Amino acid sequence: MNFKKEIDFVHVSKYFYTVSIILTIVGIICLSVFGLNFGVDFRSGSNVDITLSKSLTQSQIDPILKKIGIDEGTSITPGEKRMNIRFTEKLTEEHDNLLRTEIQKLDSAASFEVNTVDTEMAKELGKNAIYAVLLSFIGIVIYVSIRFEWRFAIAAILSLIHDAFLVITVFSIFRLEVDLIFITAVLTIIGYSINDTIVIFDRIRENLRFAKLKTNEDLVHLVNKSVNQMLKRSIYTALTVFIAALFLFLFGGESIKMFSFAMVIGLVFGAYSSIFIASPFWFFLKTKEKNKKIGKTS
Repeated sequence: MNFKKEIDFVHVSKYFYTVSIILTIVGIICLSVFGLNFGVDFRSGSNVDITLSKSLTQSQIDPILKKIGIDEGTSITPGEKRMNIRFTEKLTEEHDNLLRTEIQKLDSAASFEVNTVDTEMAKELGKNAIYAVLLSFIGIVIYVSIRFEWRFAIAAILSLIHDAFLVITVFSIFRLEVDLIFITAVLTIIGYSINDTIVIFDRIRENLRFAKLKTNEDLVHLVNKSVNQMLKRSIYTALTVFIAALFLFLFGGESIKMFSFAMVIGLVFGAYSSIFIASPFWFFLKTKEKNKKIGKTS
């Protein structure tokens, strides 16, 4: 992949910012209207994972749930020799035993794993998930501010919030389940995205050491030069991980499917924000600083 002509990232960034703002507004509307499809980790209820010796269909399970009297608010996800049944209410011991008995009439080798979350535990898990994401942001701000400067830190956090929010938006639009595995995927995406962003920031900082910046156009040239120098590296890195995540999504088991899907879309947003959002925003902050200094001296 050869780029014979340097791309003017600073001047074209306004178009990408417009796209990102539109996507953000769409995301806010979707989250306000649809909310998130929280899994059993974040709301009370029971989740039953069944390992089977043969495949069963939803039409075979529905009559069992109706017979037992626990079919209200139930979600069934069939798979190859596996099945997941999610209940919005906690299963009683009686219902649990009846469910096992009835399903074992269809498959005597069926084994069950039941996970139950009460209301208080669901709230606690939700708070901890939010704290985990916020602490990761705070840690990144502190590290980047010390290692680089505060403008780099603000630009990095903006791009990370952008990536995480768009992934959450996709899950909201398509009503995909949000659970602890999803939170793990978001934190992993943040890790990959900040790594890519830091590499570009490091090149900007190196070029700053030898640059003679007299005008804003000099700064534009420096940012464009730095991003172009790291463009192939950023694309190749993102593409390599993207291919691995894509094949995990296509051929992996049900337990990691949503993790892989979140990684696939998160890597795309991460590469996009590192190139088109973070560096141009740092340029915007740096320009504001230069203009203030010029205003004071004039």
